[in-house]
Amino acid sequence: MMAFASLRSVRTVVTRWATLAVGALWVVPAGAAQDLFSVWQQAEQHNAQYAADLAATQADQEAVAQARANLLPTLNAEASLSSSDRRAVRNLQHGQQHNINQWAFTLRQPVINLQALSLYEGAQHQAAAAVLRSEAARQQLMLRVSQQYFDILAAQDRLRSLHAEYQAIDQQLHAAERSFELGGATITDTYEARSRLDLLRNQQLAAERDLRDRLQQLTTLLGQPVNDLAVLNTRIRLSPLEHTERHDWLSQAEQANLEVLQRQLLWQASQSQLTAAKREHTPTLSLQARSGSSNQQGIYGMNQGPRALDSSVGLELAIPLYQGGAISSRVRERSARVHEQRFLLEQQRRDAREAAQRHLDGVQSGLQQVAALEAAEQSSRASVEANELAYEVGVRVSVDVLNAQRQLYETQRALAQARYDALMQSLRLKAATGSLDEQDLLRLNQLLEHDTLE
Repeated sequence: MMAFASLRSVRTVVTRWATLAVGALWVVPAGAAQDLFSVWQQAEQHNAQYAADLAATQADQEAVAQARANLLPTLNAEASLSSSDRRAVRNLQHGQQHNINQWAFTLRQPVINLQALSLYEGAQHQAAAAVLRSEAARQQLMLRVSQQYFDILAAQDRLRSLHAEYQAIDQQLHAAERSFELGGATITDTYEARSRLDLLRNQQLAAERDLRDRLQQLTTLLGQPVNDLAVLNTRIRLSPLEHTERHDWLSQAEQANLEVLQRQLLWQASQSQLTAAKREHTPTLSLQARSGSSNQQGIYGMNQGPRALDSSVGLELAIPLYQGGAISSRVRERSARVHEQRFLLEQQRRDAREAAQRHLDGVQSGLQQVAALEAAEQSSRASVEANELAYEVGVRVSVDVLNAQRQLYETQRALAQARYDALMQSLRLKAATGSLDEQDLLRLNQLLEHDTLE
C-alpha cells in the first residue's frame, strides 16, 4: 500500500510541473508592495538551484526509457564492401580477385529476459524517488523564501523600533536638559540620556547593515531585486494548529514525510536491483529475424552466381554458466545495498518524527510566548506612562523613565520576532509531515497588509 501511495503522490507532483509556466504570467505592478506569495512565485520561476533540481529530475526520468529499451525490439542494419586477391605460391602472377559486397537487416526481440525486467522495475522506483526529491527541494525553497521574507520583516521591525526608541530618549534628553537648566535635576540625567542615544545610534547602524544583508540574500535567492514587502498585521491574532493530537502529527511525519517516501522508493529500487543480480544466472530467450544479400563478382574468373536474398527467423537461447564469480559478487553487493537502504529508511523515519515533534513543540510554545509578550507589552506601556507621569511630578528620576522605555521597546522587538518564529515553526511542521504546499503560503499571506510602514 505504501508503494502505491508513494506513486500516487509522485503523479500529483508531476502534474504540477505542467502548471509552472502559468506562474510566469504573473506580474507585480511597479512600486507595489510584494507579499509572501508573490515573492514565492518569483523564486519558483527564477531560483537557479530549484531550476537545476527540476532539470536533474527530468534527466533521471530517462532512466526508465533506457531500462525499458532492453525489453523492446532492436533493429540493426549492416553493409560491407571488400576485395580479396588470391594467388598461388609457385606463380604469384596467376590468381583470382573478388569484390564482395553484402548487406543485412537484423531484428531482435527479447522473449524472456528476467534481469532486464527487474532493472526496469528498479528504474521506475528510482525515477519516482527523483520526483519526490524535486518536490522536497520545492518545499525547502518555500521554507527558505518564507524564512528570508520574515527575516527582512524582523530586521525592519527592529530598525523601526530602534528609531522610535531613539526619538523617545531624545525627547527625554531635552526634558532632562530643561530640568537641569531650571535646577530641578542634576547633570547625571543628561549624561545618562546622551550615553543611551550613542548606544542606540550604534545599534541602528548595525540594524541597517543587517537589513541590507538580508535584502541582498533574498535578491540572490530570487535572481532579481525585491520591492517593498507587505508587513505582518499585528492586529490579527495567530490561530492555533488545526489539531493538537501529538500522535497524529508524529504518525503523519513517519508515513508522509517526503524524505521518508523517497528512501522507501530507493529501498524498493535496491530490492529490484538485487533481484536483477540474482537473475543473471537465468537463461535468456530472444527472437531473431535476419534478411540480407551477399554477392561476389570476379575480375579474373567467373561470377559466383546472381545476387540472392537470404532470410532467416529463429530463437536464440543464452545460458550463463560461469563468469569468474562476478555474478555472485554482484549479488552480495546488491544484498548489502538493500540492508543499507533499509537502515537509511529507518533512520529517516526517526529523523522525521523528531523534526515533527520539535516543530510541534515550537509552534505550541511559540504561540504561548506570543501571548505572554503581548501581555508584557501592555504592562510595559503602562509602566512607561506611569514613570513619565511620576517624573513630571518629581517622584521618579530620568533613569527610571529611560529604563521603562527600554523595557517597552525590547519587549516589542521580542514580540515581533516571536510572531515570525511561530509562523516559521508552523511551516516547518507542515514540511516535516509532507503536507506543506502553496495553500499554506496563501494562508500566511492573508496575515499581511500591503500598506508598508515607513
